[in-house]
Formats: sequence, C-alpha cells, structure tokens
Amino acid sequence: MIVELQCLASPAGTPDDPYKHIDAAIGVVQGSGLRYEVGALGTTVEGEPDEVWPLMRQVHEACLNAGARGLVTVIKVEQTSSVGGPTIDSLTGKFRGGG
Repeated sequence: MIVELQCLASPAGTPDDPYKHIDAAIGVVQGSGLRYEVGALGTTVEGEPDEVWPLMRQVHEACLNAGARGLVTVIKVEQTSSVGGPTIDSLTGKFRGGG
C-alpha cells in the first residue's frame, strides 16, 4: 500500500518555527519505521495496510497536538488486491536524478 499525505495545518507553525505543526507530522512518519519520502507538498509512505492506516490518523493528530488550530489532511491511497503492488521506487524511480 502507498499513501500520500498532505497536512494543511492552520497555521503551519509558529512565528519562531514556521513549520512546527507540519514537522510534528513528519516526525511521526519518520518514527514509524516505514519507507517514506518527504516531498515539497506532501509525504509518501509505503507499507502494509495494518501499519499505514493507523499511521495516517497519528500523522493527522500530530499536527493538532503540536498546536495547530485547525487541520485538513488530504490523503491519496494506492492499494491492489494482489501481493506485491506498486512501490515508491517502481512509480518514481525512473524520474530520479533528473533535477
């Protein structure tokens, strides 16, 4: 399963730490042990459904727990019924290094 999460926190952070609430969400992903990539407008996570579904809630709540007054989280999910579906690398690998 692959998901992309985009947390639209209001505000994104504080005057001293402009991305504090977003960084808290990314910290949850980093601590998950799952394969992930942070992008400019969202974070992609790869893992088993039983790991990824609860993680999405934890990421969402991390922004609020960090002090965001409001939050919209946009979630895209890619999952197949067969074993060994697409991976982050299989979908984006050919575009890396083109910078």
